[in-house]
Amino acid sequence: MGAAPAPSGPAAEPGRAGPGRAHWLRVARETADDLATDAVAREQAGKPPFDEVSRLREAGLLTLLLPAASGGGGADWPTAYAVVREIAAADGAIGQLLGCHYLLSWTARFFGAPAPAARVERRSAAEQWCWGGGLAAREAELTLTRTGGGQVLDGRQSYATGVLVADRLAVRAVRADTGEPFAVVVDPARHGVGVDADADTFGQRLAAGGSVEFDAVPVTGDDILGSLSADEDVLSPPAALMSPVGRLLSVQLRLGMAEGVLAEAREYSRAAHSAPRSAWPAAASEDPHALAAYGELTVLTRSASALADQALEAVNGGLARGDDLTYDEYAEASVLVAMAEAAASRAAQESTARALDVVGTRSVSARLGFDRFWRNARAHTLHEPVTHRLHDVGDYFLNGAHPPFVLQV
Repeated sequence: MGAAPAPSGPAAEPGRAGPGRAHWLRVARETADDLATDAVAREQAGKPPFDEVSRLREAGLLTLLLPAASGGGGADWPTAYAVVREIAAADGAIGQLLGCHYLLSWTARFFGAPAPAARVERRSAAEQWCWGGGLAAREAELTLTRTGGGQVLDGRQSYATGVLVADRLAVRAVRADTGEPFAVVVDPARHGVGVDADADTFGQRLAAGGSVEFDAVPVTGDDILGSLSADEDVLSPPAALMSPVGRLLSVQLRLGMAEGVLAEAREYSRAAHSAPRSAWPAAASEDPHALAAYGELTVLTRSASALADQALEAVNGGLARGDDLTYDEYAEASVLVAMAEAAASRAAQESTARALDVVGTRSVSARLGFDRFWRNARAHTLHEPVTHRLHDVGDYFLNGAHPPFVLQV
């Protein structure tokens, strides 16, 4: 439904079980169309997105990435990226919620042993969990402390995506005795877990973000998914791929929002009723300034999409190499994702802001809801600025330095 097509990705692997890429793209388009019908009203109401998660669950999108043998959809990451981009074009906040869910639901596979990861995936598929939380090291970290009966989790995470609607939380916590960070999965219904809807953001209001308090929450060995240490003696190249995999989700989210606002503005500009109070002297479909603006924004978005496709190819190739992946190959994929992040960020911010100018004074109408695109894109890019990624690109280009392992979710 956007101005530029979603990334095509490689063909499905021979013998891969599951409905296939074409099925999931069709389901994503249908779900996106459904979300688009009431996107303005839902965004203005700002309620926790339980209904939206139900729509995703009923469409089978929550289990899309899980292996078919475990009861999931059996899809690959290129398909998941395309689905997130399609959903984001209709509703950027739900796109973020879904992208975060996909990444966190794969945490056990990135950092854990195969057998425990398979157990987590089987339960996640069977119970159709929605995952929320966050593994980024942005604030005072949660603490794991040994007790006589095991370990307990303490601390507060001030903002995490999806926590208001999540069936499971994946969070970052450090061992109190060693300082080593771990990925930990927690049932939010467990005693000692408190979730607050106190985010109060001006954008991405339906991403179910909020704070989470952990007060002596019991943690078992099965709840600890694996180490998040960035030390190359601990972090293998396949595990390090979680960073570019997650950041490429952010790229698709930004591109989806850019394509979504351009698609809606185009439909509005084609309508005959846009002329009388437009900022342009003639109908936008005829005005040379409006046409030039649409042309520039289309070039900007398509260029970012091309970079995203290159990054997707590198990331998907790294996933396919598995244990044979080297740190140099990881670094190349990470830098390509950083380039795509920068381009997609500009495309999202430019498109969502300048589309208001093309629509003209009617874009101030709350009923039309064009402002939600700008607010969503700006809120997301503020949480995930590209300045550090540009530094990484320059350091790699000039000095051959490997980008650091950074989790944005």
